[in-house]
Amino acid sequence: MATPIPEKTLGERLRDHGLSRRGFLKLCAATASMMALPASMVPRIAAALEQARRPSVIWLSFQECTGCTESLTRSHAPTLEDLILKMVSLDYHHTLQAAAGEAAEEARLQAMEANAGEYLVIVDGSIPGPDANPGFSTVAGQSNYDILMETVEHAAAVIAVGTCAAFGGLPQARPNPTGAMSVMDLVKDKPVINVSGCPPVPMVITGVLAHYLTFGRLPDLDAYGRPMAFFGQSIHDRCYRRPFYDKGLFAESFDDQGAKEGWCLYRLGCKGPTTYNACATMKWNGGTSWPIESGHPCLGCSEPSFWDGGGFYEPVSVPLTANAGTLLTAGAVGAVVGGGSAALAKHGVKKADAERQPVTIDELEQTQ
Repeated sequence: MATPIPEKTLGERLRDHGLSRRGFLKLCAATASMMALPASMVPRIAAALEQARRPSVIWLSFQECTGCTESLTRSHAPTLEDLILKMVSLDYHHTLQAAAGEAAEEARLQAMEANAGEYLVIVDGSIPGPDANPGFSTVAGQSNYDILMETVEHAAAVIAVGTCAAFGGLPQARPNPTGAMSVMDLVKDKPVINVSGCPPVPMVITGVLAHYLTFGRLPDLDAYGRPMAFFGQSIHDRCYRRPFYDKGLFAESFDDQGAKEGWCLYRLGCKGPTTYNACATMKWNGGTSWPIESGHPCLGCSEPSFWDGGGFYEPVSVPLTANAGTLLTAGAVGAVVGGGSAALAKHGVKKADAERQPVTIDELEQTQ
């Protein structure tokens, strides 16, 4: 019997793709920066990635619009996303795989068996719960719920990509006719990381994979199970329009002088003060722009229940504390120009941020 050829390491595969040692170290530096790690971690990342082997990834798509996959495939080569995605073994994905029908389902089962205890499951889309009509959403005659529970049984971890998978999203919005649930509502015995957004930022998805390749574990998470490196600050605090908010300068319509001069979009419904994501720093379309830079308020798409959270174009209220019943109207504070009022507005946001304590993956596993 022929001796099986060992699978190439990540370092070997990168070299096969023409990446020089200098380019590899730049990749490691970019990975450290993307994951909010200090430069001192670059040698460790380089050593880990050099010896890492491709993890098997099974991507399940349920009640979704394919927007998360579209976001992922909109990377601009050569980029970190492109390089990292070539280094995982994407063994099952409805939209991207060549196989169809029985052959496609067989690929999923083979990947599960060959990589038991080690493969990653990525899910996009919400799932009709166990009590829902199984005919609401099926794949190969199996309900979404049955496929999910079967696939995650021997997985190392689960990544919920997009707000539908992370929090239920649009399918779970009132009146929720399919009984849609999120991944973390159903999976209780595996680490679950939420990469929310409608759709999520591509580099956030690949950043989680890069962290897993480097450290063999998932990154630290916030209270909603999202990676702190990308969801640790609000859109409001990262927004280049924040100085106008502090000065009480707001656009009142989409075509008034304030809008033309780039004033704060709070009064047009911007959900930036209560939304946590990396849109303001990573942007979209190869770093070209993002909604607020294009003149449209943030819709809060990375937050739970954003479809049912009030009108998209109605001003939001900012909680003084994460659990308090008293609300501080952001516009009322920002509209009064003065040091005391601006400080109070900043205090409200920062205090809420302070109570969003990070959750390590070890703590997450202990609670599940």
